Order: sequence, then structure tokens, then C-alpha cells
Amino acid sequence: MSTTTTTTTTTNLPHHVKPKQASPEPKPPTFKLSQKTILHILNSKCTTSLQNLKQAHGVVLRSGHFQDHYVAGTILRCYASPNFNNFGFALKVFDNVWRPNVFVWNIMIKGCLENYKALEAISFYCKMVDMNARPNKFTYPMLFKACKLVQAVEEGLQIHAHVVKQQLSEDGHIRSAGIQMYACFGLVEEARRILLEDAASSDVVCWNAMIDGYMKCGDVEAAKELFEHMPSKNVGSWNAMVSGFARYGMLKDARGLFDSMIERDEISWSAMIDGYVQGGYHKEALEVFNEMQKEKIVGPSKFVLSSVLAACANVGALDQGKWVHGYIKKNSIQVDAVLGTALVDMYAKCGRLDMAWEVFENVKWKEVSTWNAMIGGLAMHGRADDALDVFFKMQGNNLEPNGITFLNALSACAHGGFVDEGLTIFSSMTEMYGMEAEVEHYGCVVDMFGRAGLLEEAEQVINSMPIEPSAAVYGALLGACRIHGNVEMGERVGRILLELEPQNGGRYALLSNIYAEAGMWDDVAEVRKLMKERGVKTNPGISMVDIGGKVHEFKMGEGSHPQMKEVYLILEKIIEKLEMEGYSPNTSQVLFDIAEEEKETALRYHSEKLAIAFGVLNTKPGTTIRVVKNLRICEDCHSAIKLFSQLDNRDIIVRDRMRYHHFRNGRCSCKDFW
Repeated sequence: MSTTTTTTTTTNLPHHVKPKQASPEPKPPTFKLSQKTILHILNSKCTTSLQNLKQAHGVVLRSGHFQDHYVAGTILRCYASPNFNNFGFALKVFDNVWRPNVFVWNIMIKGCLENYKALEAISFYCKMVDMNARPNKFTYPMLFKACKLVQAVEEGLQIHAHVVKQQLSEDGHIRSAGIQMYACFGLVEEARRILLEDAASSDVVCWNAMIDGYMKCGDVEAAKELFEHMPSKNVGSWNAMVSGFARYGMLKDARGLFDSMIERDEISWSAMIDGYVQGGYHKEALEVFNEMQKEKIVGPSKFVLSSVLAACANVGALDQGKWVHGYIKKNSIQVDAVLGTALVDMYAKCGRLDMAWEVFENVKWKEVSTWNAMIGGLAMHGRADDALDVFFKMQGNNLEPNGITFLNALSACAHGGFVDEGLTIFSSMTEMYGMEAEVEHYGCVVDMFGRAGLLEEAEQVINSMPIEPSAAVYGALLGACRIHGNVEMGERVGRILLELEPQNGGRYALLSNIYAEAGMWDDVAEVRKLMKERGVKTNPGISMVDIGGKVHEFKMGEGSHPQMKEVYLILEKIIEKLEMEGYSPNTSQVLFDIAEEEKETALRYHSEKLAIAFGVLNTKPGTTIRVVKNLRICEDCHSAIKLFSQLDNRDIIVRDRMRYHHFRNGRCSCKDFW
């Protein structure tokens, strides 16, 4: 339903018109229970149990209490609760309320908002006026919020005119909601006019709303100026600034303000944690959460916990993720779709598909994002059959997949070698769901053909794309050329990539590897020369390993870790053991123009090898070691870890930028294709 279909003007919005339809006048009451008792039953027994609510509803109807607007309104509030997913029935109950008063109307408007039906909330206001029910100061903040959610600018202006007409402009809640609405429309001057036209009526909440409005409109300087000149500040003022800075990636400013706060509440911590997570500073997010725990902030919300779980997922902090899950269980926090999705994603990305599956099965109200997390987790681990089973089960549950769902399903097909199934799924996007494939979906199809050795078909997909191919699409084909040894196509695609991403060192490395494996050393030298001329710098490899609930970070050539000396000694012993079994460093992986001996040294101390050595040093024999790396694992490390998993009789799971590698008994789950 578009905004235009619900548009009414301040001149034609109905006022004081007799309702065309009204419920029949109720029969005289036959009270047996008091109003107080009925309200107590509804508020204490019926907010979480639909069965109790229906029974209480029956008692109310038989006793005649339904004509009491407070009783009827309380029943409506229970039925309208999003927990019951029964808003349609709430509407039917409302139709039987005799001449609803403002209390009842407000409950229905609030119910619309809580059930994501903002347009219906505005429509209810029109009906309310039509039936001569006079709105009060509690009505308008909800209506401003509804207009804000659906960008109903014209309706928002009309409703504001009604506020002025009814002389409610001085109410602080209405003012702050109006400021938020206008700012959300991008009308910051109108929002500021509400703030300043009667400054004495604008409390600190109104000022905070204006700061938040400036931040959301991207005017950081105006927000800073307003913050500095506020007549008084509260913790919400600081939170608005911290959240705004974090939203725009100004994390140093956010942290500086956060550290200078005299008082912090849960929103303060949540803003800082979420800011770090959104900015990719996951280790810092966990550090802030640990500080929050020391401060003994009461009950972090599900949104804080979901942000922390996202941080755990990205750095592989399994122990800390388990702690959060334990906290959720201990405090009987309901695992809804938000938390369920975060837990599934965390366990899958930390290499514990068994626990991800357990959580997934126990989430009662699964949203599309929950299914996506499970399908994606299975796909990343190479469990293509299981991923597709979940995909088809989701469709069987009448849930419509979105773009991410198809991306994960196609990724599963690529990793599993299911070309025909992948093409069927790709076609169904348009034929069954009317969705246009995006560049990422085409990239998956190219990857799928490439992994299967169908390089010509993969190139044809690129050439026939209706949208401009991205570097990632060409990168998928280049990776396939390396695996299948197609030097001619690899050279052609590689040159395109070097023009598309001239500063991406990984592209040079991949093309150089193709030349090196073909023994084309002059071309290897040319790539290295070109890289040097363009001043291309490679991102340093960083590997993280979670031991005992603490994430340890390693970089090649950096000795800041307190156990670095012992790590190097263990790594030397590991390399010696590998060399006795025939391991020899693959120096073609090193792009830099240095001596062969220096190349071997560079490979020896790659960050993932250091992280694994640290894991060996600090765990019992046979313990699984889980490593997260920011870059694609090199072929030399891949070969070395495969052999070491066999010699040391332990599982090693490495999550690199491309996918998961589960090393066991000398083999890898990626089947040497990544």
C-alpha cells in the first residue's frame, strides 16, 4: 500500500462525522469478578500464553466486562502482542468494541507499530477522528513514529497541524517525536524550528533527538555544535554523539567521547561495541564487552549480545561465544530470530557446525536470516548436500528466499560440484520469484563452472552478463585457471584484473603463481616488476587463534607476543618434523625479489604457522586448533598444515578470506580448491 493511497489533507481529514457502522449496543453486564481481578488475570497470566488469553477472553465476554474499555483495551493489547503473531484476530476483536475510547484506539495504533504495520496505524488515526474519539498526548508520538517509518511526509505534516490545532505542541514527548520525524524526512530546519520555537518546553530529550537527527542526516558538525551548546546534558546526549560518530566510522572520536563519559548505560556500551563491529574492529569490540562485564552493567540486551556474537564469529572466539550462549541460557533470555541467527552464524564461523545446527533446530520463530545463516554455514564448510537440503526445506516451509539465500545456495553448489542443480537454482530466481540476479550471483555461477573445470562456460557467463562484471567475478575465473592450469586464459583474465584493481596485491600473486607453476619465470619477473613500479603493497597477513577464551593475534615478523620466543622454538620443531616427511617450502608463493633462502624464511614464519605453533604450545595433544586469517591461505601453508594434521594426529580448522579449511589426517575439506 503506497503512501499516496492513504493521503488525506488537513482540510478534508474527517472531523465529527457519525460512524457509518457501529457495533450493536452491548447487553447489561452480569459481573461476577471485579474489574481489578479481570485486569490482574489478563496482565499476569495472558501476556505469554495464548491459551490463557482465549480462556480469559471467554470469561470476560460471559461476565459482561468487555464493555469496560480498560478491560477490552487490555485484551486487545494482549492479542496485538507480536509474540502471538495474531494481529488479525486483534482487529476482529476491536470491531466488537462498543464506541472505543482513546485508550482503546491508542492500543490499536501501538499494536500496528509493534506488528510492523505503520500505514495501518495512520489509517486507524483517520478512523479514530471519524468516530469522534479525541486523540490525546499519547496518540501523537506513535503517529509521528509511524509516518517516520514509512516516510509518509504529507501525512506527517497533516498530523503535526492537528497537534498545533489541539494545543499539544508543548508536550515534550510529542516535540521529541516530531523532531525525530522531520529529521528522518531530511527536513532538519523544520525539526530545529520545533526545538527552538519554544525553547523552554524543549527538554533534554528534545535536544538529544535533534542531535540524533543531525547525525542521521550526515551533518556531524551541526550535531557537535548543538552538543556543545546544550543547556543541559544527560547520558542520552552522550549516547547520541557516540552512536553518530560510530555510524560514520569515526571510531577514534567515538571512543574518545565514550572514555570521557562520567556515566554510562547499556546503550553507551552497545553503541561502542556495535560501532567497532560495523567498522571491522572485532577484537576491540570484545575488549569493550569485557570491560562492560567488569562494570557489572545489568543485563545486556539481545542487541548487545548479537553484536558480541558477530565479533566472536569474525575473530573465531569460540570460547567467548560459548560464554555468551551460556549467559543467554542462564538468564532465560528468549532466543528469538535475532539472537538465534547470531548464534548459528557464530558457531558456524567458529567451526562448530554441530552446535550451529542444534541452535538452528531450537529456534522457534525462524526468519529468512536464520535459514540463511545455516545454509551459508554449511556451504562454507563444504557440506553442499546438507546446505541444499536446508534450502529446499526452507522453501517447503513457505518462506520466500532472498538474494542472500540464493547466494549461499549457489555457493554450496559451487563447492559441491553440483553444476546442474546450481543452474536450476539460478534460473528459479527469475522464473519462480521474479528476482533479478546481482553481480554476486553471477560470480557464484562463474565459480561453479570454474571449479568443475568448465572454464569456457565460465567465461561465456561473464561475457553474457547483463551487468558489468566485478573484479570478484574475474577473480573467481582466475582462481579456476590456476587450479586447472589454463595459462592462456589465466593470463588474459589476469591482465583484466590488474587493470580493474591495480593496487590489489592478491591479484598479482595469483597471476604470478599461474606463471610459476607453468615454469614461465620471465613472466613471473614481469609481474613482480609491474607490482614494484605501481607501488603495490600487500596487506600483512594476520592470524588469530582462540585459546582459553582469549584471542591471540600473530603477524609475520612481529615479536610483541609474550610467548613469541617459545612459539618460534615450537615452529622450528614442527618444520623439522615436516621436512623429515618430505616437506619442502614452495618458494614460488613469494612475490618479492629476494634470495631463495630468504623466501624460505618468509614462508616459514607465515602468520597461520605461528598461530598453529602457539596452539600446539598451549593445548593438550589432539586438541583441535582453530585459526582465522584475514587473507587467502597460501599453497605452501596449505600443504604444510595438511601434513602436520596427519603427523600430529589433530584437527586444524583454518578460516581464510575465501572459505573454511578443515584439515584432518593429511586431507583438507576444500579438496585443494580455494
